[in-house]
Amino acid sequence: MNFLAHIFLSNNDNQITIGNFIADGIRGKRYKKYPIDIQKGILLHRQIDTFTDAHPTVRQSTKRLHKNYGHYSGVIVDILYDHFLAKNWANYSTIPLSNYIENFYDLLENNFEILPTRIQKMMPHMIADNWLLSYSKIEGIQKVLDGMNRRTQNKSGMHTATTELEKYYIEFEDEFTSFFEELRAFSKEKLKQIEIQLRHEV
Repeated sequence: MNFLAHIFLSNNDNQITIGNFIADGIRGKRYKKYPIDIQKGILLHRQIDTFTDAHPTVRQSTKRLHKNYGHYSGVIVDILYDHFLAKNWANYSTIPLSNYIENFYDLLENNFEILPTRIQKMMPHMIADNWLLSYSKIEGIQKVLDGMNRRTQNKSGMHTATTELEKYYIEFEDEFTSFFEELRAFSKEKLKQIEIQLRHEV
């Protein structure tokens, strides 16, 4: 899953949200240098990614892209699924998406010092261009894919994936909706297990 889903699945806990958001840059056991609630978010992020990558519904989505994008298909599906979460946000939260995202940006700014350097450098661009809100529109997804294609030195061809998004829009949306219900239940249960695990480690 991409940024918005990880943030949403953090149980409305600020510190867990930060951990979930920064987790990609925290390798191995380095998570242990962070406060306990941020550790929970990092570990939850890893569990979400493992569950997502192995899920048959997600694999169905990636299979549709594999011919044109190879091993980048999973990355693209993460982004497409964030589009459907943003687009259908009212089905998942009573807080308007724009307000939710503003609160998240405030959270990052208020905890800037604890963020890894890579996130500190990325954050101003994320906020200035309002990446998370842009996910709700295909034009916003196009910008994200353009940027990711540039980062692969134009080798991935990811910038053309909105073609498949528009062609198979209903299929992708149905797959997201089905999968996300399972992921929400999984995340709640896994967070409880992580809290017990960390309590025993103290």
